[in-house]
Amino acid sequence: MSRTPRKRDVPTLPATGGMSNLRFSLIIVAVFVIGVGVLFAISRYGAEDASDPATAASIAVRDNSLRLNDAPSATVDFVEFIDFECEACGAAYPVIEQLRSEYSDRVNFVLRYFPIQSHFNAERAARAVEAATQQGALEPMYKKMFETQAEWGEQQTPMDDRFRGYARDLGLDLALFDATYDDPATMERIEADRQDGYTLGVQGTPTFFINGERLDPQSLDDLRGALDDALAER
Repeated sequence: MSRTPRKRDVPTLPATGGMSNLRFSLIIVAVFVIGVGVLFAISRYGAEDASDPATAASIAVRDNSLRLNDAPSATVDFVEFIDFECEACGAAYPVIEQLRSEYSDRVNFVLRYFPIQSHFNAERAARAVEAATQQGALEPMYKKMFETQAEWGEQQTPMDDRFRGYARDLGLDLALFDATYDDPATMERIEADRQDGYTLGVQGTPTFFINGERLDPQSLDDLRGALDDALAER
């Protein structure tokens, strides 16, 4: 909320022998710069330091982060920052499914929303996944999005009705789905994930982390190797 500046008496400058207009202007500029610096420092105060491995790991996986499996004894978190409209995420989908089939009893597979602003329906898709998640249907809606991506991705028209149709296909309560889909809290949830991604240096999708450490894989074997190494350390 903006604040209306409190009115103050404007000091009268001496006509001669006083402060020059140039000097007065420089003081005003200096005060402005200092004020901006203070505001910046305040905004940064308390920000999480993602350069610390333990902190990075806690940012990569929050208590409410979406999990595709249930591995209570797992000590390794595999995190994907994801955009359901992203073609690269669609290409990675079968690779991740292969990893899940091999490691789901030992590794937590975690999804974090990171819809790219230039993708017209990416936020809508994330809202649909979140609305399905609230009804216990995360995995089927997650799969549905990638299995149908070619039908709705890269479109410049809203796909709300199509996503609602997916909810119907999955047997969800449509009234509850609609309410969650349109709830501002759903978008806040997605934005919180995206902000965590920014904190961790995510710039595009998919971006992967294992226990807070960012990966740069070139193949399925690279991901397998990273998981094997992480498991061996535990």
